[in-house]
Amino acid sequence: MFLLLPFDSLIVNLLGISLTVLFTLLLVFIIVPAIFGVSFGIRKLYMKTLLKIFAWATLRMERGAKEKNHQLYKPYTNGIIAKDPTSLEEEIKEIRRSGSSKALDNTPEFELSDIFYFCRKGMETIMDDEVTKRFSAEELESWNLLSRTNYNFQYISLRLTVLWGLGVLIRYCFLLPLRIALAFTGISLLVVGTTVVGYLPNGRFKEFLSKHVHLMCYRICVRALTAIITYHDRENRPRNGGICVANHTSPIDVIILASDGYYAMVGQVHGGLMGVIQRAMVKACPHVWFERSEVKDRHLVAKRLTEHVQDKSKLPILIFPEGTCINNTSVMMFKKGSFEIGATVYPVAIKYDPQFGDAFWNSSKYGMVTYLLRMMTSWAIVCSVWYLPPMTREGWWSEEGEGEGHVQRGAAEAVQQDDRWEP
Repeated sequence: MFLLLPFDSLIVNLLGISLTVLFTLLLVFIIVPAIFGVSFGIRKLYMKTLLKIFAWATLRMERGAKEKNHQLYKPYTNGIIAKDPTSLEEEIKEIRRSGSSKALDNTPEFELSDIFYFCRKGMETIMDDEVTKRFSAEELESWNLLSRTNYNFQYISLRLTVLWGLGVLIRYCFLLPLRIALAFTGISLLVVGTTVVGYLPNGRFKEFLSKHVHLMCYRICVRALTAIITYHDRENRPRNGGICVANHTSPIDVIILASDGYYAMVGQVHGGLMGVIQRAMVKACPHVWFERSEVKDRHLVAKRLTEHVQDKSKLPILIFPEGTCINNTSVMMFKKGSFEIGATVYPVAIKYDPQFGDAFWNSSKYGMVTYLLRMMTSWAIVCSVWYLPPMTREGWWSEEGEGEGHVQRGAAEAVQQDDRWEP
C-alpha cells in the first residue's frame, strides 16, 4: 500500500495541474473577454473551418447519392423540406411501376387502388399546411455533420462516417463539458451577484451594479453556446419605460438580447433551479413575475405591466408576443395584449443561422433538458439581431389590430432574410 502512495500523489498532482491550467485558460480566453464584451477571433476562425468542412461533406454526400441513383431532398428557400415537384400522373405511374409487373401500356387510366393515393395526398396537404410547417425544424440544404438536421445523411461514405464520428467525440467529449462549465459559472455568478446587489440600498449605484452583473453573466452564458451574434441598428435599442417585442424561436432568445442590453423580464414564477434564479434576480432588478393563478388574469397582467412602464427609471420590458416558439422561417401573428399598454414599442427581429445548429425548441417533442443538451452539443449558435425603429400609438396605431400587425410584419421581413453567416 505504501508503495502506491508516490504514484497516487503523482496522479493527484497531475490532476490538480490540469484543472488549474484549464481554469486559467477559461478565465483568460473566455470569461474575462466575455465580461468586457471583447473577442480574440477564435470563434470566427472556428466557424471558417467548419464551413469548409461542411462544404466538402455536402459534395461527398451529393456524389454518394448520385452513385446510388437516389433523389436528394431539397429545401425551399424558407427551409422547408420538399422534393422536386412532379405531376400526379407521373407519381401514379411510378407507384404502378413499382407495385405491378404489368406493362404500363396495358394498364387502365384509372384503378380502384388510385383512391388510396389521392386520400394520402389529401391528408399530406392538410397536415403539411403553411402554419404546421412553422412548428417543425428547419431543414438544411448542406450537411453540417449533425444527422438531426438533414434527411440526406444516409448517403455518406466511409470517410464521411469517420469524420462524423470524430465530430461526435469533439462535441460530446470536449465542447459539452466546456460549455457546461461555462453555463454553471454564468448562472452561479448571476445568482450570487444579484443576491449581493439586492442587499444594497436603492439608488444609482445599485442600479449600475445590477445592470452590469446581469450583462456580465448573460455574456458568459452566451459563450457557453459558442454563440456569434451580429447586432444591427443598435441606435434603436430599447430604452427605459418602453416595451421590447421580439419573435420567439428558443428560450435562449432572452440571453441573446440581454447580452447586448438591459431588460426587465416578464414571466411566470417557477420552482426548482429556475425559481432560485428568479428570486435572486428580482432582488437586484424590478422584474415582473406572476404567480400561476395570476397569469390568466388579463387585467391584472396589464395593470402590472402598465405600472412598470409608467416609471421611466425602470428597464424596458422584454416580451415575446407570439406566445410560442416558431422555427424561425417566419413570424406568427402577435398577440395584442402587450400593445394595449400604451408605452413605446421597440420591435426586435432575431434570425438564427441553422448551418451550425438549430436553435428552434419544439416543446411538443423535446423537454427542456433534452433541448439544452441538443443545443450544447451543436457546433455553435449563430444569429443576427435587428433593432427596428420604435413605434407609438399615434397616427397609424388608431385602427384596431393595426399596431401589432405593423410590428409583426416588420419582424417577419427581417426574419425571412437569407442572412447566412459568411467569413
